[in-house]
Amino acid sequence: MLPLKEKDKPIIQKLLSAGCCPRCVLRFCCVSLQAAYRHRQQNILKELVAFISDTETQDSEAPESSGEHNKSNVAAAPEPPEDPPSKRVKLEQPCSDAPLEEVKDKDPCVCVVCLGILQDLCDSTRAVKIAEAVKAQNYEFDSLVLSVSLPAQLCVREHSCWLHVKKEVREKGLVFDKEDIVQVKEAFKWIMQGQVAKELGGVAVFTKSAFEVGVEFTHPESDADCHFLASVCPDCFKANKNKQSVFTRMAVVKALEQISDGKFLKHYPSPPTQPISCCSPQDVQCLHVSVFVAGRYNKFCRSLPQTPWVIDGERRMESSVEELIAAPVLSAFRADGFNFSSSGREDVDVRTLGNGETHVAAQSSLHNDGLHVFVFLGRPFAMELLNPHKSRLNQAEMKQLQETINESSDKIRVRDLQIVTREAMSRMKEGEEEKTKSYTALVWTQKAIQKDDIAFIDDIKDLTLDQKTPLRVLHRRALAVRHRVIHSMNACFLDSHHFHLGLKTQAGTYIKEFVHGDFGRTKPNLSQLLKTDTDILELDVESVDVDWPPAIPE
Repeated sequence: MLPLKEKDKPIIQKLLSAGCCPRCVLRFCCVSLQAAYRHRQQNILKELVAFISDTETQDSEAPESSGEHNKSNVAAAPEPPEDPPSKRVKLEQPCSDAPLEEVKDKDPCVCVVCLGILQDLCDSTRAVKIAEAVKAQNYEFDSLVLSVSLPAQLCVREHSCWLHVKKEVREKGLVFDKEDIVQVKEAFKWIMQGQVAKELGGVAVFTKSAFEVGVEFTHPESDADCHFLASVCPDCFKANKNKQSVFTRMAVVKALEQISDGKFLKHYPSPPTQPISCCSPQDVQCLHVSVFVAGRYNKFCRSLPQTPWVIDGERRMESSVEELIAAPVLSAFRADGFNFSSSGREDVDVRTLGNGETHVAAQSSLHNDGLHVFVFLGRPFAMELLNPHKSRLNQAEMKQLQETINESSDKIRVRDLQIVTREAMSRMKEGEEEKTKSYTALVWTQKAIQKDDIAFIDDIKDLTLDQKTPLRVLHRRALAVRHRVIHSMNACFLDSHHFHLGLKTQAGTYIKEFVHGDFGRTKPNLSQLLKTDTDILELDVESVDVDWPPAIPE
C-alpha cells in the first residue's frame, strides 16, 4: 500500500489528468518512502487509480443509518459524473513496462514533468547498462555514490505542474510547499541504486564515496522550454564560452525564484504540454577522488630541471624530476593525470643530495642524550593523482613502486614513498619561510686568497639579507625586497681562488645571489664580505629540514 493521505486525492486527480507519470505523482504527494518508488509503474498507477476511485464510490453512496433504510439511501444517492477522473486516467495513461526502444517518438505516455526519466529510463535494463559501463572502465572500488545530471527544463516543467495544483491545494486549506516535493534525481537514485549495486556484485552505495558514477540525461527541447526565461530574467543568463548552453540548471533555478506566477503563466502553459520525446541517457561517467602520494627525492644531475622546461613553446631538456617520478606512479595507480608539488625547488644545475646530516630536535621520545635525532634526506614532494582507477597499494606494492622509480634512472632517487591524505599535504607547505635548508657551494674568487682570509666566515651567525627579486626570476616573480636569514656558514679552503661554502639558511634564500651579489640587488653579499668579486660554480642542496612525510624504515 502506498503511504497516501486523503489530502493527496485532488493532487493525484489533477496530475494524472495532466499527464504525469505515477512516480511523479508520488513526488508531488511528498511520498518519501523509498520503497514506494521501486514498484513497477503499472502497479503504482493501479494503486493511485484505486485510491481516487474509492473516494468516488464512497461519494456515490449515502451514509448508512440503519439496515432498513440502506436501500432507500442508496437509491437517493447522487449520480456520479459522466466522465470521472478514474476513467480519464485509464484512457490517458496507456503506460506499460515496454523497453525504451519500443516507445514511439510521440508516445503520449511520456511524463510531462520527468520526461521519461522515472519511467523506462530507470528500469532493470538501464541498471545493467550502467553497471556494464562501470565495469568497462576497470576501476577498483568497494563503494560508490550515484550522481545524476538532469536537463534544466525539468525545473521549468515541475514549476508549471506545481502552479497547476497550487491553487486547489490552497483553496482546500492544505499545508503544502514546493520544497516538500521529492526531487527527480532523489527518486531516480532510490530506484536505481540498489539495482546498480546488485549488478556490480553487491557493492555498497552511500551518499558519500570516493568513487562516483555519473548518470546524465539530455533532451532536445531543453533550450526551447527554458528560452522564455531569458527574456523575463536576462540577468540570470550570461554567456559562458565553456558551456554549450546558457540555460544551466543553476541559472534556471535562479530565474524561477525571481519570476512571479503571473509572468510565468503568461509565457508557459500550466500544466506543461505533452513532450514529443523522452530524455536521452548519455555515456556513464566514472570519477574517483584524487589519491595523494608523497616522498622525498634526491637529484644527482646538473642538467635536469625539476619540472618540464619549456621556453617559447620549445622543450629544452628531455626529461625532469617530475616526469621521472610521475611515469611509474601514474602507471601503478592508473591515473588520468597528476599535479606535482614540492617543498621548494632547485635550479636545473643544482643537485639535491641529502648527505645524511643529523638534525637534532627535542622530542618526547628520548635517546640517551635526551634528544631525538631526525635525518632529512632529499626534498619532500607530493603528487595529486587525478581520477586513479586503482586507489590503494599495500606496503609491499609501494616499496616495489619506489624501487621501480629508482631503477628507471640514475639521475634521481626517491625514498619514504607513501599514500597520504589531502589534509596531510598542507604539512609540506606549513612554515614555508620558517623552515631551514642546508647547502654546499663551490665558490670562485677573483682575488687570490689564503685560508686565513675566509676563516671569519665560520663566525658569522644569523646574517640578515635584503634580497631584491633576482634578475633571473624577475619574469615570473613580482618585484619585491625579501628579508632572509643565513643562520650559519662554514668555509673550507681549496686553493687560492676556490673554496667550499656551507650554509644553513632560512627557506627562500637565493644562494647564488648571496654569493655574487646580483649587481648589488642582494645586500650584504659574499663579494662585499670578502672585498673581491665572487661567483658560484656549483651548488648542492644538502637537506630540507621538514619532518614530512614520515620516514619509512628501509
